[in-house]
Amino acid sequence: MNLLAFETATEACSVAVWLDGEVHERFELAPRRHAELSLPWAEELLAQAGMKRNQLDAIAISRGPGAFTGVRLAIAIAQGIALALDKPIVPVSTLAVLALRAQGLKPQGASAEPQRVFAAIDARMGEVYTAAYELRDGDAFALDEEAVIAPNAAAVPGDYDDWLGVGTGFAAAEGALRECLGHRFAAIDAQALPHAADLARLAALAYARGEAVAPERIEPAYLRNNVALTIAEQVALRARAK
Repeated sequence: MNLLAFETATEACSVAVWLDGEVHERFELAPRRHAELSLPWAEELLAQAGMKRNQLDAIAISRGPGAFTGVRLAIAIAQGIALALDKPIVPVSTLAVLALRAQGLKPQGASAEPQRVFAAIDARMGEVYTAAYELRDGDAFALDEEAVIAPNAAAVPGDYDDWLGVGTGFAAAEGALRECLGHRFAAIDAQALPHAADLARLAALAYARGEAVAPERIEPAYLRNNVALTIAEQVALRARAK
């Protein structure tokens, strides 16, 4: 199957083409340049893969949680392409996409799959987006619900102390999440960001399970009810995180 994937939910921008298991990706740390880069990269990657738009089976997007503008941009781009081509969209959690970054983080001598991964993204305003996953057979299976929470209120499921941690949430609020839960982790990468190549891998599996949906049915996962808080609310959130 053939997929075009857009990951713009964080400060990184990435686009990938999945061609029957072969992946072509562009990735760059490019705050506020997502709208400028996404479509040109898509055209470049399709050309690189020798593929035309009408050969795509679906468009994949990282549906959040993440930056409001970035999540909304990916949905808008994907809907435009999908509607024009009469193709479905495969939505994937940004946190699940991030969790796949842990595949290169496993300490030497650690046990084989499955791996338990806690993914965390800096949500600003003194909070983090979090979710726990089990990685097996190249897929990410959720162990709890996605949440937006103060770092010092986060928790990992079960009694295991071999978790792998990925994402900027571990560096947020002066490393509060690492300070509170660091003893539960075998390794942490606090700089990891989601990649469209990983999104494409997860989306291909989701497509095979029949999880593609019509473009008009896509819903973002913002998690926050209030995208913008008052100064007083921001101060209160920062105080709670200390």
